[in-house]
Amino acid sequence: MTRKLVSLAIFSVCMLYAAHAQQHRLTKLWSTDSALKVPESVLIDPQSNVLYVSNIDGKADEKDGKGSIGKVSADGKIIAVDWVSGLHAPKGMGIRGNNLYVADLDAIAIIDTKKGTLTKRIPVQDAVFLNDVTVDKSGVVYVSDSRAGKVFRMQGEKVELYLDKLKNPNGLLANGNDFYLLDSGTLYLVDKNKNLVKIVEGMEPDTDGIVPVKAGEFIVSCWGGSVYYVHKDGNKQKLLDTREQKINTADIQYDPAKAVLYIPTFYRNSITAYKVQ
Repeated sequence: MTRKLVSLAIFSVCMLYAAHAQQHRLTKLWSTDSALKVPESVLIDPQSNVLYVSNIDGKADEKDGKGSIGKVSADGKIIAVDWVSGLHAPKGMGIRGNNLYVADLDAIAIIDTKKGTLTKRIPVQDAVFLNDVTVDKSGVVYVSDSRAGKVFRMQGEKVELYLDKLKNPNGLLANGNDFYLLDSGTLYLVDKNKNLVKIVEGMEPDTDGIVPVKAGEFIVSCWGGSVYYVHKDGNKQKLLDTREQKINTADIQYDPAKAVLYIPTFYRNSITAYKVQ
């Protein structure tokens, strides 16, 4: 074998090994009881190590006061289904200190996690269908409006338009100095000039939740029942597909210390935890 062929063979083996090394898989750990009420989003409280769950409990676009936030233990035991009630089809959540911020259809609800009480509801002018929430390292709150094609930003209690003319924005992620956005099957990095830099496309158009795994790598959920791993090079790998079983995969959460992914199943009324390997 010539030196050139040997080098080519070694290169091919290395490429195959790298491709194999990049593959990840999910192993199911547990599911809660199906006592939750159309859970749309799940979020870890880093102070208490409990999971908060947003229960729509009704129509996703109806201002009916039936929605609530539930609490689930880290091992899947439901602590309280209606820990805080009186919300309107609550969806995405973000947390900073003792404040839990919830997308509450046309307002941002603020819950005191120590007292377990709804303290404020900040109206978002012209909001139609507020969906996901993220909080950056400075405490600025961002919320997407999927049906209006917008992202709003709240500093203190002042809400202003941040992005518009989007298709169907949902998942948001403020991670360090970076800001990411899911819009109709595509993951974008939003730069400092508010330009959308495409990272990966070709996922189902109902992209929902985004969580960081490690530098430059993410897990993305699509509401209909699929979950993807996004690699640093922009390639994606499908980790889960439960569409045939009609099990939704809504707004996810990831615990990097345990390498555990939490998935709300929406109409199945439960949260399922998976080990990410």
